[in-house]
Amino acid sequence: MFTDPLVITINSIANSLPRVESTGRKAVYSKNDGSLIATISHSNQGPQRLRSLYRLDQRIYVADPITSVEDWQQQAVYTVFERPVTGFTLAQFEFLIQGHKASIDSAAIAKIYGQES
Repeated sequence: MFTDPLVITINSIANSLPRVESTGRKAVYSKNDGSLIATISHSNQGPQRLRSLYRLDQRIYVADPITSVEDWQQQAVYTVFERPVTGFTLAQFEFLIQGHKASIDSAAIAKIYGQES
């Protein structure tokens, strides 16, 4: 089980997210105002595959530039980890994740934001 509260640092600010839901193989952590929510879940994908999800949702209150009406906007980033039940070691799994993380640098993020592929 992950620590409670989960601490997520965004723009050098540590955000404390206490666990607000825990059912089976899913846990949800949220700031008190709901502006930052982390979801971690696991599921079977057939008899021989496992899927895990780590999702982070952020909500902000913004004004529409045309109408000046204020409303909530949301963005999310998530990673899905899928693997067979057997065949890969934890070390091999970690190496793949480390390579994936390293490839998502500031330049890659800017290209993704600009809808490049």
